[in-house]
This record gives sequence, structure tokens and C-alpha cells, in this order.
Amino acid sequence: MAFQPFRYPAESSPAPAPPGARRALGLRARQWTWVALAAAIGYLLLSAVSVIGVVRELNREPTAAELRRAADVEVARRWRAWPAGRIFPERLAYRTGDEETEYATRVGISPQTDCTAAVEPPVAEVLRRHGCRAVLRATYTDQLEGVVVTIGVVAFPDQQAAYRARQEIPGSATALRAVPFPGTAAARFTDKARQAGTAERGGPYLVLTTAGQSDGRPARAVAGKEPPGDLFGLVPQLGHTLAQTLSTRALPDCSDRDWRC
Repeated sequence: MAFQPFRYPAESSPAPAPPGARRALGLRARQWTWVALAAAIGYLLLSAVSVIGVVRELNREPTAAELRRAADVEVARRWRAWPAGRIFPERLAYRTGDEETEYATRVGISPQTDCTAAVEPPVAEVLRRHGCRAVLRATYTDQLEGVVVTIGVVAFPDQQAAYRARQEIPGSATALRAVPFPGTAAARFTDKARQAGTAERGGPYLVLTTAGQSDGRPARAVAGKEPPGDLFGLVPQLGHTLAQTLSTRALPDCSDRDWRC
């Protein structure tokens, strides 16, 4: 019998893949199906989490910082959102030297809002430099109709701009131009009759006043003379009332169209 040398058995080659079980990137068609299904589930879960996050964001209570920002936006919009009669009430209370309460009466509201035309040129330049948006003016008389006061509300973009402008305008300057109204006690109150004035900041607003006597006497006629009694004591009070009203924050009401929450 012929001698047969011992040999190790050869490694078996892999069995051929059955028909239809082709591979792509090392994965079979059935495996790709599971990968696609897993990816789809992942996208669905991610979308669900995103939707839940949006719903929670829309339904959560606003933060304190968000409420403050909304309140600041509402205050800054009052000069154009509020009716003129709300900015300049028909009557404004003030205290006399005897600590009695009297009322100044509005005789008219100027339709002009131009920043340059409402004030003297040097002050107009200050307002322009700090971004003045408008100057709203109305004229009042005191209870006895002996004193006439024109009040101007200067609207700025923000509190900082109003603050910087206020620093450059003297508090007693008669920079605001008078607004007379024919047929009223303020008919003779022109720029020449201006004798007193104030300036006060309230939030993004600068409230200017200028006052004189209803008979229209020129300021030069009383130059160097002290006005009788507390003749112009109501002037800073009226300016302060408007500045406080315009700048006082209100509680946000996101359902009101005046608010932007």
C-alpha cells in the first residue's frame, strides 16, 4: 500500500450568500431596514422633545427680567400709543403757597411734534444729538387764568438718551417755545412772554415747561423783579406730574395690544 503523507485539512471557504441577500457597506438588506427604522424613531423622539420644549416655553410664566423689559418697552411707546388727552389730561392738580389744591386747565394741544421747531436752537441741537423722536406740547392756565404754562414732552429712544440730554439742559431754562391758542386765556402767551421754565426727566422722556402771564407782558418788562407771591409755583409741579405719569411702569398685560411680551 502506497504511503500517503499527513496533511492538515484546508480551511473551508465561506458559503456563498443566498440569492437576494446582497450586502451594502457590509450590511444586508434586512439589517439596513432595522437601521432606517432606528433612525426614524430617533428623529421622531427628537421632534417630540422639541415640540414639548416649545409648548413649555410658550406656556410658562414670564421671568422678572422679561416683565421689566416688557414694561420698559410699553413706557417708551406711550408718546405715540396713548391718546393725546391721556398724555395731557384736561386738568392737572397743583398746590398753592397756602397748601390748597387748585387745578390747571388745558386750553389746547399742539398738532406739531417736530423736535427742532418746539425748542430754541441750542436745545434743539442737544435733542437731535441724543435721538429726539418727537416733542409733544400742550398749554394750560392756572385756576385764576393769570398764569399760562406750555408743557413739552420730549420722547427719546431710551432712559440713557433722556438722561444725557437732561444733563446738558439747564433746569430753569425757558428753552421750550410757547404755544398760544386764540380765543382762550392763553391767546397772548408768546415766546416774548416766557418768564420761567423747568426741565425734568422721567424714564425715556424729558418734560420741559415754560410759563408767563396771561396778559402777554414781555419778560423784559419784569426782568430783575421778583414775581408776586408764588406766581410760578405751579410750573414745576405740572411738569413733575406729567413726567411721573409717563414714566411709571405698569404691570404687564400681554393680552393688551399696547404690550409686547
